[in-house]
Amino acid sequence: MKRLILIAAVLLAACQPVPEKGDYGFGNEPAPVAVAESPAAAECLARGGRMQPLGRMQTMQCVVPYADAGRRCTDSDQCEGQCRVADVTTRPAPGASVVGQCQVDSNPFGCHATVENGRAQATICVD
Repeated sequence: MKRLILIAAVLLAACQPVPEKGDYGFGNEPAPVAVAESPAAAECLARGGRMQPLGRMQTMQCVVPYADAGRRCTDSDQCEGQCRVADVTTRPAPGASVVGQCQVDSNPFGCHATVENGRAQATICVD
């Protein structure tokens, strides 16, 4: 009988709803810092950016949009951020002659290949 009660308790516990993203009700996740209270967030906002959770650890980081986003380029010197291969799914071979686009914002995460001196660099994935 005890075994049956234990199994029933385990099954009922497994039926708990999965929390929505941003639900910090379990007590084991740190609550996000309120944007208005953080000096880093105020500085970010002053630079035209926004705080958002990034990376595997979902740490709050400032993401600043670049004015030249999407502009054609052949080198990162031509951009506020990096000159990147426009379609990373094609994964050009390192050293291949390519034209890139200036990156959209300062978010360093995801897969991308930079363009330097008109040549594709190795594709990297940052998580």
